[in-house]
Amino acid sequence: MTLTNWSVGMSAAWAVASVAAAVALAGAAAPAPQPPQSPAAAAPRALRVYVGTYTGPKSQGIYQMRLDMATGALSAPELAGEAANPTFLALHPTGRFLYAVSEVRGPAGRAGGAVLAFAVDPDSGRLTLLGRQSTGGDGPCHVALDREGRVALAANYGSGSVCAMPLGAGGRPAEPVTVIQHAGSGPNPKRQQGPHAHSINADPTGRFALAADLGLDHVLVYRLDAARGTLAPHDPPFASVAPGAGPRHLAFHPGGRFAYVINELACTVTAFAWDAERGTLSEVQTVPTLPADFTGASTCAEVQVHPGGRFLYGSNRGHDSLAVFAIDPETGRLTPRGHQPTLGRTPRNFRIDPTGAWLLAANQNSDSVVVFRIDPATGRLEPTGATAAVPSPVCVTFVPLP
Repeated sequence: MTLTNWSVGMSAAWAVASVAAAVALAGAAAPAPQPPQSPAAAAPRALRVYVGTYTGPKSQGIYQMRLDMATGALSAPELAGEAANPTFLALHPTGRFLYAVSEVRGPAGRAGGAVLAFAVDPDSGRLTLLGRQSTGGDGPCHVALDREGRVALAANYGSGSVCAMPLGAGGRPAEPVTVIQHAGSGPNPKRQQGPHAHSINADPTGRFALAADLGLDHVLVYRLDAARGTLAPHDPPFASVAPGAGPRHLAFHPGGRFAYVINELACTVTAFAWDAERGTLSEVQTVPTLPADFTGASTCAEVQVHPGGRFLYGSNRGHDSLAVFAIDPETGRLTPRGHQPTLGRTPRNFRIDPTGAWLLAANQNSDSVVVFRIDPATGRLEPTGATAAVPSPVCVTFVPLP
């Protein structure tokens, strides 16, 4: 395992990438990003929905439900697999394996978190633990895979580090080949006293990984070798957001030309142009996620781009809403299209189904997952009345059903 410590105040700091993508070996020619596609015409009849949670008196691990694609109805949740704080989830591209971070803290000065690998029973949806692997840091909060499922990337919020671990043919994660410790701080003394890596994703070419560090106000960029499971510093090493903004999560546009970062502390979204050849981010625009007349306390959590590429959504915790934006396909700029209450408290995460018809919002502090219909013409969200009682939901992911 390689451990690298970089001072973010120097040119050796890095950037981390988001989302699934085709993996190319380092130095190999990158496949061209594909243009946005319309949601598939032939939608599956149902999707299996997995929900990661914080465990405690009410929750024992990862829960599953069925989403009826015709009506948006959810079946009653049932426990799919037991685990300690399996908060953020990532599905293997084959659908055979599900990965979760076990968001736990270790003893002082010691790594405590892990990536858990589960085998998915295609008939029952039950999860069988295949193995666990330390993330080389403390308090992991995010896990993502490359598009070919060769490497898992994890972000450790507590220790402010990121790692890359190869995945075997049987789905089991190996010891991290690379662990990178971030260093530095931001202007917010309560939230940015040190680095807090909040997400890491592969870019659509599979050549880079982008990591949003809330404590540093940087999106760090790494060169990714998915075949070997390694991360290496890129030049330039990062892109910055406004001081004190606190970048949290990142989503790529399906065309591969734009990336969107939601800033937890400032309650904004920053649109970047992404140069996949050079591995660089150039800021296009930063827009607020809250109404201009809102004066209460709120923070942001999740950002997602609609599969059709025309709309973007961001969650507000406190205002308890989803901000809706239209995307200009030529420039990547965002135009506000209003807000939709999530009908619960503290929307930690939400996901859009692969066809683009439904959005499921996970309200962490009201123990609910709520279904919204997406208007294909305007992107606006319509409550369906469907909701499921899931304890402390944190992350939602979908698995196609036959």
